Amino acid sequence: MKRLTTAISALAVLLLVQCSSPEITTRRVTDFNSNWTFTSDSTGQQGWAKVQLPHTARIEPLVVNDMWQGTCWYEKVFELGSLEDQRAFVRFEGVMHEADIWVNDTFVTKHVGGYLPFVVDVTDYALVGQNNIRLRVNNEDNPVIPPGKAIDVLDFSYYGGIYRDVTLTITHDIHITDAVAADQVNGGGVLVHFTEVSKELAKGIVKVHLRNDGDLDRAVRFTADIGGTTVRTEAAWLHGHSDTTLIQAIEIVKPRLWEPQSPELYTLSIEVEADDQVVDHLEESTGIRQIELTEDGFFLNGEKLFIRGTNRHQEYPYIGYALSDEAQYRDAVKIKNAGFDMVRLSHYPQDEAFLQACDELGIIVMNCLTGWQFVGDEAFIANSYQEIRDMIRRDRNHPSVFFWEVSLNESGMSDEFMTTANAILDAELPYQDIYSAGWIDHPAYDLFIPARQHGKSPDYWNFYQDGQRKVFVAEYGDWEYYAQNAGFNQKAFEDLAEEARTSRQLRGAGEQRLQQQALNYQEAANSNRKGQDVGTIGHANWLMFDYNRGYADDIESSGISDIFRLPKFAFSFYRSQRPAAEYYDFAASEAGPMVEIASYWTAESAPQIKVYSNTEEVMLYLNDELFGQKTVERDVYSTDLDFPPFVFDLEAFEEGTLKAVAKIGGQVVAKDSVSTPKAPVTIKLSVDLSGVPLAEEQSDVVFVYAQIVDQHGTLVPTDERAVTFTLDGAEAELIGENPVKAEAGIATILLRTHSFVQDLTIRARAEGVASDDLVLQK
Repeated sequence: MKRLTTAISALAVLLLVQCSSPEITTRRVTDFNSNWTFTSDSTGQQGWAKVQLPHTARIEPLVVNDMWQGTCWYEKVFELGSLEDQRAFVRFEGVMHEADIWVNDTFVTKHVGGYLPFVVDVTDYALVGQNNIRLRVNNEDNPVIPPGKAIDVLDFSYYGGIYRDVTLTITHDIHITDAVAADQVNGGGVLVHFTEVSKELAKGIVKVHLRNDGDLDRAVRFTADIGGTTVRTEAAWLHGHSDTTLIQAIEIVKPRLWEPQSPELYTLSIEVEADDQVVDHLEESTGIRQIELTEDGFFLNGEKLFIRGTNRHQEYPYIGYALSDEAQYRDAVKIKNAGFDMVRLSHYPQDEAFLQACDELGIIVMNCLTGWQFVGDEAFIANSYQEIRDMIRRDRNHPSVFFWEVSLNESGMSDEFMTTANAILDAELPYQDIYSAGWIDHPAYDLFIPARQHGKSPDYWNFYQDGQRKVFVAEYGDWEYYAQNAGFNQKAFEDLAEEARTSRQLRGAGEQRLQQQALNYQEAANSNRKGQDVGTIGHANWLMFDYNRGYADDIESSGISDIFRLPKFAFSFYRSQRPAAEYYDFAASEAGPMVEIASYWTAESAPQIKVYSNTEEVMLYLNDELFGQKTVERDVYSTDLDFPPFVFDLEAFEEGTLKAVAKIGGQVVAKDSVSTPKAPVTIKLSVDLSGVPLAEEQSDVVFVYAQIVDQHGTLVPTDERAVTFTLDGAEAELIGENPVKAEAGIATILLRTHSFVQDLTIRARAEGVASDDLVLQK
């Protein structure tokens, strides 16, 4: 005690001196995405081009038959001032999948793994003035780096490059660490967790890991504010060149609870003091919710919930994984608007921006370890364990993350692997409301997540009670219709698929096949719900968006939207399964009562019309004459659905307009119409923002659609003419086939902006129809 008192007295004298010094600079985080140079020359000696991050090593064709793999190089020159009493960190959110890093020509570190962040401390290598950071990046097949499996036999792809954001952070010598870089069990960075939650009171802890990279011992503490509730730790002694963890209990009276219909978020603000001077400040959002997995089912904030989910790959056409944060958010908006309250991140950890969007929009997340039908050697296992740790440390404060899939998907994991993977999760998050998920029904897991096709028809997993775990059907609607019980041999698909039966239907496959895809999903969803009173807590269809994969030379087309994010009829089915009374408040929201006609209404259309709606009653008109009026009816495909489709048999086609009018309580609440298309006359341009404006200062990417329409603006779904796009405006480019052939009446191209500094004009022209211009105004 005497030694501590003497040291504090000495520090008091030092503080008097510091009072006249310049104000201490706290944390500064700046964008580090601009002004990189890149070469795909494996030696890094020639052919350098200026690029902006996120970046992919090569622009790929629409159908990726031979994805680029190899070594590429990235370099950035940047300025730094004096770092006296400060630290400088460069944080990479994702580099695929092996990176060697040099700073000012000195090798600093190597990182292995393509889906999680790493931090480079450049302080000890930095110069005052101009600095240089260089990365050698390799994405070749590597059996020790998850997923381990070679691309040509893998069900997804790992595109090369620095494909996520990079930031530069300047901190004081005394600073909050990065949760992943700190590499501490149940520690590092900021950890907030509420262990007791009710509508009246939430009790939890805020845990902060501090590092002192200076020479002096300092008295440190932190103040945390969350929703106006402020707590402050006692001072603790932090020696020079050491670290410590401070923990503070916190209570929130009458907390606003996070749930899919009301995703309430809190801003957690942490302020760190050293000898009563603020030296670091950090803010992040979090949420408060109570989740319970019991013998009776899954409960959120005390209410039983059957989870409506989907799967998502993070890929865009042409640019692979190199999506902007805004593009990640737009994908989440589409998932929410499709009627889903949950997404499984198949089959790897995805972008932090996507998780933030799930937090804000109310989308439950199943976070996934990288893996698919492969288990490697001891080095692979060790890297998988480290990925579990890094994934948890990165994502533990997200209220949307309910389940941790610490499982190598469809892989023959050993007992030791499954036990250890779960032990890692238990050590990192030793709390009652942390739930693991695995595709094998093993005692180590809390939740059993088979795919529907892993079971046997006709019941699949509906009445499964062999194990002690609840069931969540992690994939359904695709493989059981495609390979017809071919099991796990996903390459042995030749001659198995019936074209008109499979769920794998491109948007240009035609009306009948898209209707069949929607029926497949309806049948499977209806089947899964038969198990909800036995042990099934929810399901996730396979999948939201079409994507490329390594083992097949085509686009995997079982998405309910295509690779350009254009919806198919199955999208309408899922929209109809969200109750009309559910409401969510965000830009571009499509919640509430809905009705949609699953037909193009052409001479080739089936006269039996299916109308998807979440209402009580639907009236169908043909050319303004009432054809029929129906309330809810059920058939073998809709016995357990909350909202069965409405089916009208018109017996014969008659050119004109079909109009559906939906009612609840006798009141009209939604309308939809489709008209027989006439001859194509013009192009109609649009851009998909999904309520998220173009980024102004950073790179962004959006889809531009050119619809071929008739004189009344009706889409001509049979039109396949080539459309040529042009662009006027600075700091932007078009990416993709150009001219591009229209698919089902719509031609699509990507617009990538490097910044949005002035108006952009996009033009589309095609032979035989009038052209169109679209101006994106700054």
